[in-house]
Amino acid sequence: AATAPGKKITARLKRTLPVRGPQAPTLSELMRWYCLNTNTHGCRRIVVSRGRLRRLLWILLTLSAVGLILWQCAELLMNYYSASVSVTVQFQKLPFPAVTICNINPYKYSAMKEYLSELDKETKKALETFYGFSEGKSKVRRSVDEWNSTGSDFFQQIPLLKVEDFSRTATDLHSGQKRKIEGSVFHKDSSIVNSGDSNDIIGFQLCDANNSSDCALYTFSSGVNAIQEWYKLHYMNIMAQIPLETKEKLSYSADDLLLTCFFDGLSCDKRHFTRFHHPLHGNCYTFNSGENGTILSTSTGGSEYGLQVVLYIDEADYNPFLVTSTGAKIIVHDQNEYPFIEDIGTEIETAAATSIGMHFTRSRKLSKPYSDCTETGADIPVENLYNKSYSLQICLHSCFQKAMVHSCGCAQYAQPLPAGAEYCNYKKNPNWMYCYYRLHEKFVKEQLGCQQICKDACSFKEWALTTSIAQWPSTVSEDWMLRVLSWDKGQKLNKKLNKTDLANLMVFYKDLNERFISENPANTLVILLSNFGGQLGLWMSCSVVCVIEIVEVFFIDSLSIVMRRQWQKAKKWWNDRKRGSSGKAPQASDVERQGHDNPVCIDEDLPTFTTALRLPLPQDSPLPRTPPPNYSTLHLETAFTEQLPDTLELGQH
Repeated sequence: AATAPGKKITARLKRTLPVRGPQAPTLSELMRWYCLNTNTHGCRRIVVSRGRLRRLLWILLTLSAVGLILWQCAELLMNYYSASVSVTVQFQKLPFPAVTICNINPYKYSAMKEYLSELDKETKKALETFYGFSEGKSKVRRSVDEWNSTGSDFFQQIPLLKVEDFSRTATDLHSGQKRKIEGSVFHKDSSIVNSGDSNDIIGFQLCDANNSSDCALYTFSSGVNAIQEWYKLHYMNIMAQIPLETKEKLSYSADDLLLTCFFDGLSCDKRHFTRFHHPLHGNCYTFNSGENGTILSTSTGGSEYGLQVVLYIDEADYNPFLVTSTGAKIIVHDQNEYPFIEDIGTEIETAAATSIGMHFTRSRKLSKPYSDCTETGADIPVENLYNKSYSLQICLHSCFQKAMVHSCGCAQYAQPLPAGAEYCNYKKNPNWMYCYYRLHEKFVKEQLGCQQICKDACSFKEWALTTSIAQWPSTVSEDWMLRVLSWDKGQKLNKKLNKTDLANLMVFYKDLNERFISENPANTLVILLSNFGGQLGLWMSCSVVCVIEIVEVFFIDSLSIVMRRQWQKAKKWWNDRKRGSSGKAPQASDVERQGHDNPVCIDEDLPTFTTALRLPLPQDSPLPRTPPPNYSTLHLETAFTEQLPDTLELGQH
């Protein structure tokens, strides 16, 4: 019973007092309460400032500060995903890389003549027709009839052409007849300046086997380039039909290629080399391939402690139409990398000593979100056809080969075979040449999507090469050196060695300094938060608590007010509908509550004197007045029964 009056007063306060803060009924009241109570000074000055000009200035200053904070924080976020590059150099014993060596001529011409006899015959006829070149009647062995008969048909379909004055007519070198040029013209040597007139333009035409009107003419400013490109086209078709075991026998063996070998000052031989067959370069040999689980290393830099080999090139057995240079090709690579000889191989001259000094560098890039590289290639939707560690070149070649199989129905000869596919050849795929050239054109123009799918590897090793060449052997040592090498070769050579058949190669570390280039995040999470705090404190004198306050007021409380207002509107609509259906008049209890009549208030504290003074007065009752003072309380009564004489005198005065 004692608490009943207190509860009534509390309930009356809740219905009467305006509610502020998170329980405010409107957004404007909430914003006003926030500006008066927040720790950010700018918002408070907007409310408490007197005068429109001063308030406008504070609004502009506060909005400018907010804009600067957003700009600086965006810069910090972008810098957070940037990386800094660090370079570390250390001296240590280094693993020696794999060194792959190939003869520029892939197959012995003497062993290949029976397969290339018809092609060579057509090539010589073209040279004689164009340039009057004749070797007389050469004796060409013609066995393996299926190669010749099949080749003759397609030599007639895809002959060399002589284009006249860029017109739509050309002379067929096979039959000497003129033919109409259909389709578009692609000039393959636009960078080469033609020294003669337009009659010197040579090329060949490829047409769709299913649509003879869909053709493309490929022309060349240089007759050498035209003949070589045309020859390689038919050459790949022929080689695609020869079994791998046969091609390995037609190419050079390790005994044929290697004369002498030294590594780290010690003798080595063919057992230190691993053979692998390259479609365009025949048998190649890799030193220190690591296939046996052992990787050689070197602890001393300099040419005396690297790999030194003398190669036998055998220039006399070169295919005169396939290759026009003499020597070997080498590539330095990691044991887990595929050697792309045709792309990044280094050519070695004959009758010369070639020294290749190396600097070793390991690089490490950050993956997403710092860069768009891949760790292992597992996230790239392209099958790795090379069975080696991922690289950008492997991805591009595999992507093109897959597109080749999908579009042309067969695989391109220069790249590995996908599962279930076979190499293109005239017999089974008479349309493969046209399809290949069209597809390659799209690949170069980045229309196949391979360049968009394939990514750089995040980790890779690189050997920077420095090449120097010297005459070898010297004039004074040529005689005895050639004699000794011929003797070492023994019965395997039936002729005296010539220095143009030899190449001396040295591959070594110039120093044992290993450079490690790595990317590191330029900012950590701690630094990012510290920078955010500095910007908030500089422009808004704000802290983490202030940020939490902003989130609470502008998101949680504002959303709560909006939802509450919607709920009240929905509830009022429902009550009005119920009253309309029942026909009852609205009662006092149903009158809409005022905005400050907030049912969410659950404060049970008793009212204070200050809050009680703020209670509104009843409309029917008169204004309260201050009661008159009780003057009886001012009556003074002496505490003494008798008055002292001195006080009596004062009273009389």
